[in-house]
Amino acid sequence: MTTLILLTKINADSQLNQISKALDFSFKGLEVETKILGVVADGWVQIALSGEDEGIATNYLIKEVGICPSNFGNVKKFSTLKGYIKNIGKNGAILSVDVGVFQPKIGYATIELRRLQAQLVDGEKIAIRKIAELFGLCEYLPVNVKVTGLNEEKSRIDAELSSKQIRKYMVWRESLLDRLLVLGSSLHEVKATIEHAKLERDVIDVEPLGLLEHALTCKLGTDAAGLIPKIGRTLRNAKFAVFNPKTLRDFLNT
Repeated sequence: MTTLILLTKINADSQLNQISKALDFSFKGLEVETKILGVVADGWVQIALSGEDEGIATNYLIKEVGICPSNFGNVKKFSTLKGYIKNIGKNGAILSVDVGVFQPKIGYATIELRRLQAQLVDGEKIAIRKIAELFGLCEYLPVNVKVTGLNEEKSRIDAELSSKQIRKYMVWRESLLDRLLVLGSSLHEVKATIEHAKLERDVIDVEPLGLLEHALTCKLGTDAAGLIPKIGRTLRNAKFAVFNPKTLRDFLNT
């Protein structure tokens, strides 16, 4: 049996069932049994794998989902980590990201405002909450960060957005297409909801950001915010955020 702590967070126990179904779908055709053991620390999902193909399933999860570093000592300077936004501007002008470090105590990756300004808005002196609004940054959104400094005594991880994350925002920005970020629902639920709401013409792509997080690409002319009531009727426990490239461009060009 293999026990893993996935780089997947939940904010409600009901989401464990969604995780279980998503894993069963991913392992369809494999001789492997998946058991959800619960959550550790601040919502990280712990599972157990057993069966003839548990090695294949384990390698798949390591590559496609990720495994928590767990211990501070496993984090290396200049490494790239996946995490979930914990808070924005609550402890000063910083973005805190939970990257799965909770031993010997919880340590968040922190990105200072001036670094966000340099990476996202060409160094413009824009408030952190405005940057979050423009880029759809919100709690429980998965992001990739690069470690720039470590202080084990203080469990401090200094970071910046990774080059991969920056490239994603550049692609989104240049596409001129709205994106609706859906957090807390499985890919199957999201696609079924789009079909049920007859939004296939408005949503041209669903990009998974995590097991329960997805970016819905809207066709040109479709307002992502306008889809929230239609999708929210079915995905009642989901959280939503919007990335609007036109709003971003207009703001930065004023």
